[in-house]
Amino acid sequence: MIYLELFLISLKIGLFSFGGGYAMLPLIRTEVVGRGWLSAPEFIDMVAVSQITPGPIAINACTFVGYKMGGIAGALSASLGMILPPFIFMSVVAVLWMKFAEADVVQKVFLFLRPATIGLIGSAAVLLAGNSLVNAQSILLFTLALGFLLKFKLNPIWLIVAGGLIGFIFKL
Repeated sequence: MIYLELFLISLKIGLFSFGGGYAMLPLIRTEVVGRGWLSAPEFIDMVAVSQITPGPIAINACTFVGYKMGGIAGALSASLGMILPPFIFMSVVAVLWMKFAEADVVQKVFLFLRPATIGLIGSAAVLLAGNSLVNAQSILLFTLALGFLLKFKLNPIWLIVAGGLIGFIFKL
């Protein structure tokens, strides 16, 4: 039964989230932490692992949760649930886009989707910050990483590696 539940929850997340993986994080958190599948600290760890693992963050997150709850079959079930809605949606959109891309109504729809997507991504940032910035060291590390990112335009991969090394060395 857990496999069906993992599939349906991932299907729901994939169906009702727009704007990419970071925009999906609030809904993923609501579903998995709300069901007791992960604690809030485990969710933050899952996000970190999902970011450094190759592939889209939302699929990695659902695969992680699926594996924790149901092993390999759970991971496959959750991944399929996450992938199916965007796959079907994008297949239909690709066909329609070729036909109606310049239509005024299509342009107006995207005009409203953009700010909504930014809001969802902002919500994910606030959610992660609230659970990640828990002590002076984590706030200092965040401030330094943000400063380096903005001032020197560093590749975020290097900041993730550096943050992981600092955390490992100092056991933050």
